[in-house]
Amino acid sequence: MVQRHRYNYGDDPSQWGELFLPGLPSGAAHRGVVVVVHGGYWRSKYGAELGEPLAADLAAHGFAAWNLEYRRVGNGGGWPFTFQDILAGIDKLQELAGHHALELAKVVALGHSAGGHLAVWAAGLDRLGQPGLAAEHRAVGANPDGVRLTGVVSQSGLLNLGDAEELNLSDGAVANLLGGPSSDFPGRYRYADPMAALPLSVPVFAVHATDDADVPLGMSVSYVEAARSGPVPAQLVMVPGDHFALIDPAAEAYVKCRELVAELLA
Repeated sequence: MVQRHRYNYGDDPSQWGELFLPGLPSGAAHRGVVVVVHGGYWRSKYGAELGEPLAADLAAHGFAAWNLEYRRVGNGGGWPFTFQDILAGIDKLQELAGHHALELAKVVALGHSAGGHLAVWAAGLDRLGQPGLAAEHRAVGANPDGVRLTGVVSQSGLLNLGDAEELNLSDGAVANLLGGPSSDFPGRYRYADPMAALPLSVPVFAVHATDDADVPLGMSVSYVEAARSGPVPAQLVMVPGDHFALIDPAAEAYVKCRELVAELLA
């Protein structure tokens, strides 16, 4: 039987997550955690209800899942607050590990759309503290002793912010997130772009739906091509369906994502 526990990681109404746990034999521990990061072009119109079916399904298949909510544009989010929340929400697992027998040697993120961007960005955090981005790194306030992701399954993620801005995806969503155009905030754009953290030392599966009309395939293709020469090249995985098939537990597209999560946790 799946258990659900809601916890706050800050004082804002959007700073919370819900932990979905499968039943365990007495004395056993949950081996790894899946952090579910919902999408919605970083806007407050969309919330953690998008990730709830995925977290419930993962728990039903034996995985501990942490469905993470965060501040978005329109309810206190945007730069740098959305980024702060993603890191703080993941770090909350350190506190929860003792309460719920979580083993944090493997923490994998499953992120859809804008959530894919945030998940892959968080996986590259340790590569972003370089001198040229020091001011942005301080603004986000990353904890050097925090929980680090050991793999990501990006579901039609916005993995190339430069191209996303140029294409004006979702009527200027990137500029909404970062407070203005890249010409005004080049440091923010570079810091927030998963491309800037390449090469990564953790695996990334860039899953993209063949009929996705919301996020162009180029978002995943350009990232995977740029990551090709790294120590752990990202992999492009094409699945059938549209943008939302990826978050439909009954769809083949989502089932493939769950299989990739299991592979990363194995």
